[in-house]
Amino acid sequence: MNKSFLKLVKEFQYRSYDSMIAHTLIVFTRYIMLSIENRNNSDLITIGGLFYYCCDEMHDIKFCKALQLIIHTLKNVLTEKIMLSKELISSIIYSFIEALLCYIKEKLSLLSCES
Repeated sequence: MNKSFLKLVKEFQYRSYDSMIAHTLIVFTRYIMLSIENRNNSDLITIGGLFYYCCDEMHDIKFCKALQLIIHTLKNVLTEKIMLSKELISSIIYSFIEALLCYIKEKLSLLSCES
C-alpha cells in the first residue's frame, strides 16, 4: 500500500518494513534537497539576510500618523478634485469623524490640536 501510494513500485523492490521506511526516507530527503535548490534559485526571500535587512529598515508608521495621512489626503482630494469650500470640507471631515468609533475619535482629537 505504501509503495503504490508513493509511486515507488518501479524504483523499490524490497518487501520488509525497514527497507520501505529507509527508501521512503531517501526519497523524501531527495525531494527536500531539490525543493531547497529550486527555492534558492527562484525565491528572493532566500537571499541570505538581505531580505531581513530591507524589512528592518522599513519602520511601521504609528496609528496617529496613519490617521493624519488619511485626513490630509481626504482634504486634498476634496479641495482639488471636487473644489469644495474650506467650510464644507471641514463639515464633511467633522461628519466623518463623528461616524467613527470612540477610540478613533480620541486619536483624531489629538490630531486636530496638532494641525
